[in-house]
Amino acid sequence: MRDRNAPLTAADIGGLAWDKMDGLLPAAIQHRASGRMLMLGYMDVDALGATLESGFVTFFSRSKQRLWMKGETGGNRLRLGSVFADCDDDALLVIAEPEGPTCHLGTRSCFGEQILTGPGWLADLSSIVADRAASGGQSSYSRQLLDSGVERIAQKVGEEGVELALAAVTRDSSGCAEEGADLLYHLAVLLQARDMSWEDLITVLRRRHG
Repeated sequence: MRDRNAPLTAADIGGLAWDKMDGLLPAAIQHRASGRMLMLGYMDVDALGATLESGFVTFFSRSKQRLWMKGETGGNRLRLGSVFADCDDDALLVIAEPEGPTCHLGTRSCFGEQILTGPGWLADLSSIVADRAASGGQSSYSRQLLDSGVERIAQKVGEEGVELALAAVTRDSSGCAEEGADLLYHLAVLLQARDMSWEDLITVLRRRHG
């Protein structure tokens, strides 16, 4: 029996409930880092097989009546992370990393520019820092920090950590939030400088507490 907590493999494809919707299953695409819902498509057996084999999300186009790899013309592909089936085996959750805007309207999501209010927004923060690193001018504080080198960024992380600790005993919750935000921002810059991501930290936490 398939482990329902594990991602699907090619060997699992035949066991899904393809007959419920005339050979198609809805596939919800979720951003791997932020958790943002990106789009909804449909897959048949061949589309799911192509997705797992190629590493890029492929749908069955109901209008074109053929397989369609997202981004095959515009270049904004969805790099596959993993695929999960729901409890009835008749819907798919696809975890993916977008290579650019997902929507043909140029937005990150086909459901509009969703405002993430939870920890998932840290992935957006990292994207902002990465953009500044690539294209920000000298007026960009992030770019200035990155140009100053890892030692200076590490110093700023230490300073912000001390300021947060002081705020915890001398300021109210709002003040603590301000200092905590400063610490997270500078940590995001440090991760960019070290070619790391929040996922690297989360992996360690999950290993310790899982």
